Amino acid sequence: MAVVNKVDQKIKTDLGRTIEYQIITYCFFNDIQISTADLKTLAELAHYTDIPMTEFCELVTTIGIFKSAQSARNAITKAAKKGLILKDGKNRKAIRLNEKMNVQTTSPVLLDYKILGIETEEL
Repeated sequence: MAVVNKVDQKIKTDLGRTIEYQIITYCFFNDIQISTADLKTLAELAHYTDIPMTEFCELVTTIGIFKSAQSARNAITKAAKKGLILKDGKNRKAIRLNEKMNVQTTSPVLLDYKILGIETEEL
């Protein structure tokens, strides 16, 4: 019988932190590096479906994630290139989180990850 070192943690947190955790986990296991501002932008975008990019850039500037709409637009373009954001519509003006990330945004959310870390000879 194999011996497994198990860590069992139960944490209660707000929905915003839960959304961020889902995004961080997705990025970690897909080797996608993101900054704190990128994370907060993606977490904010998770609350919307097909929001106009201009409107969203103004929103994240207003709430203080970025200092200018152009900085927000640059971050969105970078995230889209990484496959985290999808752009649709004429001139790709409506944006949303990529559905393949499977980020749950409706409370309550219970995340039940089961990850087995094993040593292998080949990586």
